[in-house]
Amino acid sequence: MLSRKSKHLLLKIVSMISVVRGYNIPIIALAQYLSAIFILAPERRALDVLLDFNLFIIVLVSSLTIASGYIINNFYDSKKDLINRPNKSKLDRLVSQKTKLQVYFSINFIVFLLAFFVSFRAVIFFSSYIFLIWFYSHKLKKMLVIGNLTASFLAVLPFFAILLYYKNLYPQIFAHATFLFLLILIREMIKDLENIKGDIANDYQTIPVAYGEGFSKKIISMLTVLTVVPIYYLVEIFEVRYMDIYFYLSMIILIFFLMKLWKSNTKPDYLLLHNILKFLVVSGVFCIILINPEVLIHGKRLLRL
Repeated sequence: MLSRKSKHLLLKIVSMISVVRGYNIPIIALAQYLSAIFILAPERRALDVLLDFNLFIIVLVSSLTIASGYIINNFYDSKKDLINRPNKSKLDRLVSQKTKLQVYFSINFIVFLLAFFVSFRAVIFFSSYIFLIWFYSHKLKKMLVIGNLTASFLAVLPFFAILLYYKNLYPQIFAHATFLFLLILIREMIKDLENIKGDIANDYQTIPVAYGEGFSKKIISMLTVLTVVPIYYLVEIFEVRYMDIYFYLSMIILIFFLMKLWKSNTKPDYLLLHNILKFLVVSGVFCIILINPEVLIHGKRLLRL
């Protein structure tokens, strides 16, 4: 049996994992590695990519930076989350605000040191990333439109760390990034509909707060239709091989998403829409392997000298 002190410590660890959203970070790290293998460095052996020490440091530093970002975001959103996410907020509050800040600064210091193993350019990139996350959480998040755009940009920024490392500027990479950016932007706007009560109470200037749910749904619909543009380029012009299956299915799901959007008016409805978009983003990560499935099917590409 665990002692009372051990149980309290375990609860604090679970609380901190909840704060940093530990379930998201491995997905982002996996996405970075799969992007490197199948999109950014397709000419290199997969084994060389996996054993690249500098790439490992970049992925590790990205994960730590994202974790620190969740902490500072949780710090500033504590009052809003009491309204929008009362159950999660109870768990998160097991760790004091002071402890959260201590962990936040400790992680950022580790990020700064590890980035030096790669290059001074990596130090500049991740220092800027940390500052942007803080500035977003402290100021930009409450600003109309700018908050949504910044959140979406920050979500795709870890992939630009890999992009800068490989110095690979293929046009299809930007098509992938545009599709991901649009999905995340739509999800951010759905979250605004989901969290409208807390936003009003804490003076967050979101589109639903400023212009109403109907106008917000029109913007979301327009952005959803715009996803057709990067999908067209990826499927018809660039070579994504079997991953086109994912993009065709995504279009079908997004049609269902739009139909459901205009019938939604409660928090559970918006939560369902949020989860649909999350599913598209996460499944898209795993579907990257469809660009060149032989790497996994045969294993020769992975082990060949």
